[in-house]
Amino acid sequence: MRNFRSSVLVVLSLIIVSNVARASAETKIHIVYLGEKQHDDPKLVTESHHQMLSSLLGSKEDAHDSMVYSYRHGFSGFAARLTKSQAKKISYSPEVVHVMPDSYYELATTRTWDYLGLGTANPKNLLNNTNMGDQVIIGVVDTGVWPESESFNDDGVGPIPSHWKGGCIPGENFKLTNCNKKLIGAKYYINGFQSEIDGFNFTESPDYSSARDFVGHGTHVASTAGGSYIPDVSYKGLARGTMRGGAPRARIAMYKACWYLEELGGVTCSSSDILKAIDDAIHDGVDVLSLSLGSRIPLNSETDLPDAIAIGSFHAVAKGITVVCAGGNAGPSAQTIANTAPWILTVAATTLDRSFATPIILGNKKVILGQAMYTAPNLGFTSLVYPEDPGNSNETFNGDCESLNFIPIRAMAGKVVLCFTISRRYTTLSGDASFVKRAGGLGLIIARTPGYTVSPCKDDFPCVAVDYELGTDILFYIRSTRSPVVKIQRSRTIVGQPVGIKVATFSSRGPNTISPAILKPDIAAPGVNILAATSPNVTNNAGGFAMYSGTSMAAPVISGVVALLKALHPNWSPAALRSAIVTTAWRTDPSGEQLPAEGSSRKAADPFDYGGGLVNPEKAAEPGLIYDMGPKDYILYLCSAGYNDSSISQLVGKVTVCSNPKPSVLDMNLPSITIPNLKEKVTLTRTVTNVGPVNSVYKVVVEPPLGVRVVVTPKKLVFNSKTKRVSFKVRASTTHKINTGYYFGSLIWTDNVHNVTIPVSVRTQILQNYFDEN
Repeated sequence: MRNFRSSVLVVLSLIIVSNVARASAETKIHIVYLGEKQHDDPKLVTESHHQMLSSLLGSKEDAHDSMVYSYRHGFSGFAARLTKSQAKKISYSPEVVHVMPDSYYELATTRTWDYLGLGTANPKNLLNNTNMGDQVIIGVVDTGVWPESESFNDDGVGPIPSHWKGGCIPGENFKLTNCNKKLIGAKYYINGFQSEIDGFNFTESPDYSSARDFVGHGTHVASTAGGSYIPDVSYKGLARGTMRGGAPRARIAMYKACWYLEELGGVTCSSSDILKAIDDAIHDGVDVLSLSLGSRIPLNSETDLPDAIAIGSFHAVAKGITVVCAGGNAGPSAQTIANTAPWILTVAATTLDRSFATPIILGNKKVILGQAMYTAPNLGFTSLVYPEDPGNSNETFNGDCESLNFIPIRAMAGKVVLCFTISRRYTTLSGDASFVKRAGGLGLIIARTPGYTVSPCKDDFPCVAVDYELGTDILFYIRSTRSPVVKIQRSRTIVGQPVGIKVATFSSRGPNTISPAILKPDIAAPGVNILAATSPNVTNNAGGFAMYSGTSMAAPVISGVVALLKALHPNWSPAALRSAIVTTAWRTDPSGEQLPAEGSSRKAADPFDYGGGLVNPEKAAEPGLIYDMGPKDYILYLCSAGYNDSSISQLVGKVTVCSNPKPSVLDMNLPSITIPNLKEKVTLTRTVTNVGPVNSVYKVVVEPPLGVRVVVTPKKLVFNSKTKRVSFKVRASTTHKINTGYYFGSLIWTDNVHNVTIPVSVRTQILQNYFDEN
């Protein structure tokens, strides 16, 4: 049997990684976790805690004053008031497994914006410098809106922006008065859906024939992007605080184009309805369009009508509207990224610096930390079972989670059940928990690949996720005793150090399958267990709020950031706003730690996982240089990508004839360089526009991909009142003698204040040369 402490270290390494340390001399409550008890006498355990604190603080009196709790029964540890430096010092003690700050005050949405540097405490940050996005209109194409949610209250909101031309359409349970100065638009589009679904009848559907949201998804997206301030919100006791969206004074316009139909397995969005919604949004005067929608592999070409998002967004971008889309939830497999058109801002999802640690205490006193959102009272010692063929009957069953519904009820009734799964679906946990509950079970421990998101189970049923190694530890314990038992304690919210962020397992990955030279995703943002408003119809909603995970949740985070940047730079193009976000992103987590990408095995994140990196809103406000583009550049892309003249003409609405020879897709002025088929050498061009100090000088710094030589000409860019745009050439050559996968680097222009960074991705394709010559 493995040593207890090493087991706990394993699980903590999976769910807790170092994160940003916030400098402060103030004392805050920290949990000092010591692992397995060294004494059976609780008094001796507490005494050892006081001794450790006395050594740290210098006296027994200070130790007693600092101590808040002594954990001395199921495991050893204590909670004490410590400064940051004291917490760091005690963490180096050989007896200490981990030190973590107490963190039950903050909500996931509030946590998102504080973590990204957009908290309200700083009077000079982007949030306050833009009056929180006032006068910017965020259009959302989704499942509708729940207008009564406090996220859409218009307290303190000024007049409706003068450029707004839209309105509200009444319908089932939706009145004109449901709109206000915050929720300024609400329309719905059903014709395409009804025409495609034979015999569809609203009287047989729980959805509303109006802009009202039944499933809660659209409400969640809208409130994440631009929800108003809501004081003193609590979610199931896991967190408490003030909640808001990214641009809390921006206005929301909802375009409902997605409908719930149980027979189709959930929500369906018709391309024609989506196109009409985008069309209306362009007319109505939205500044940002947020679409947490996407298609599956294989993707449609950008000029094909089935890809309504690509087509509609092309027109929106041509009118100066930034279109932000979710990248999809088909990760961690490569080449699964959706919404790949170069005029779209495509978003990947990361976790937050927050963890829901849930102690599992076995009968042998071993404590294992799982992940859950369990807020009911602690479950005392209960029989623990791994349902498998007992070997003395004719029945055949095993502990696979997928087989739980075939296992005899008597094997699970009155017990906590352990099972193993290879499923990647984030709903697996709650689905399996429902089988156990129906069988009379009292709880579920599910072992699965690390990194997958957790969600609360129905009726706060205790269901805890662990990785395969810890699941195996629990299984070995079960097999080592005749009467295995387990306790499951309430989940504890841990935020900040030492919890780190990761690219979420489910987040779809590049490279782009339509045009590999166009890097996708563009950027990453928090998208795991994001708390925002929802429909009261939703299971596990608490007071009208719920935690959702997906790139659907990450996209509106970027939409909120874009709204703030648009308020600060109203004349910037969508490409300029995208460039500012991409070139200033964090490529590590904000503390400087390497940003990993979760999957079957964790690896360092690369541009196909997170694009430019994790969004850094404060830096994006003053990027220094931008890589700008307009509609003509996108037409050149379509020509370079091989689309024929007629299809391009149909898309742009005017006769277009591509040049001969065709332009190179590598020359598209993106804030990234992706070379998917480097044979020997290639030269490409980029142009940057100075948006910083007039008289600026930038020098180039190249971090070349492995085995690739990158030469930039010129090496210095000089700007003045007459020279605001400068072009440069990039010559890439390979030393590889075989076909390779992608290697990654970066190209940085720096004036010692701004570091304008773009990712560089190169794949050598020698074999193609072989076929060309033979």
